Amino acid sequence: MAVGLALSLVSTGCKHRPVGVTAIPKRAPQAGAGDIGQGGLLDTTGMNGGLNGGNNGSGATGIAANPAGSHAGWKHDESTLAAHTIHFAYDSSVIRSGDKANVAAVADYLKGNSSAAVEVDGHCDERGTDEYNRSLGERRALAVREALVALGVEAGRVDTVTFGRDHPVDPGHAEEAHAKNRRGEFILLTPP
Repeated sequence: MAVGLALSLVSTGCKHRPVGVTAIPKRAPQAGAGDIGQGGLLDTTGMNGGLNGGNNGSGATGIAANPAGSHAGWKHDESTLAAHTIHFAYDSSVIRSGDKANVAAVADYLKGNSSAAVEVDGHCDERGTDEYNRSLGERRALAVREALVALGVEAGRVDTVTFGRDHPVDPGHAEEAHAKNRRGEFILLTPP
């Protein structure tokens, strides 16, 4: 009996639910885990049935996912919206009240430039496993996408990509560096 109890404890492990994260509904099991984008990064934009969607082609938040490659070949402009980068608390995908103005500014820009789209890149600090950070980066990008859609931007104009901890803006190992790296970046997309 003691061996059975020990085996059950080892197999279940300790479960930790992160605090302050955006809830993502469970997806229906389906073949395919989505598209792997540039450099092996998970591109969550066209994932019908992948990490970001269900059987109905909607995103994890109920917002319809973009078709895979819907903005392929579009020009990527990293500087125009760079001033509106937002930052997240540790282990969180909740947009802080101080960053909501940046999200609103990006929404206003997109509403004033109807031919443009945006890619939201989710980033994390160096702590945590690669798998966990990819997931957290995805939740961060999806939370920003959801906020943009709530502000009136058409869902088909917002792509999401998770980079996890792969592209730090500050290579340091102190909390100051970690705070800079926990971010959501906006990349302006314009048609060719």
